[in-house]
Amino acid sequence: MPRTHWSSKKSFEEGMKVLRILGREKRMMDQKEFYPDLYKLTVGYLWGDIWTRPHLTLKERQLITIAVNIAMARPSGNVPHYNSARRVGITHEQIMETIILVGAYCGWPVMAHAVKQYGEALKEAGTSVAAITRKTRKPARRAKKKR
Repeated sequence: MPRTHWSSKKSFEEGMKVLRILGREKRMMDQKEFYPDLYKLTVGYLWGDIWTRPHLTLKERQLITIAVNIAMARPSGNVPHYNSARRVGITHEQIMETIILVGAYCGWPVMAHAVKQYGEALKEAGTSVAAITRKTRKPARRAKKKR
């Protein structure tokens, strides 16, 4: 008898709720097609159990996920996370500041890769960097040094 503790109906339903909020309910269909148990595990355990744990908001989890993905220089899978981030209210500036901070620790090539993927996400979402920065561009203020 296969073990199914990881794929309870409640966990799967909670995972689908999270995916709908993030606009990702139609993603991962390749998992569903290739091996339905993998899809159930991903939706139920990752999105239903892990992403719904207490103490962090969905917005905070999404920003952390973006930071981790940037640091790992993942070749794929980041575009949906950028779009989900925008969907839950993470701003362009917050995404760019995350890219800068992670790039400072992990290296400029990681930052350049993240910017490229973020641009792909904006294109997929039907917008552009120019459209976003036109609305939001304000020069960053440096903290005043105490003397």
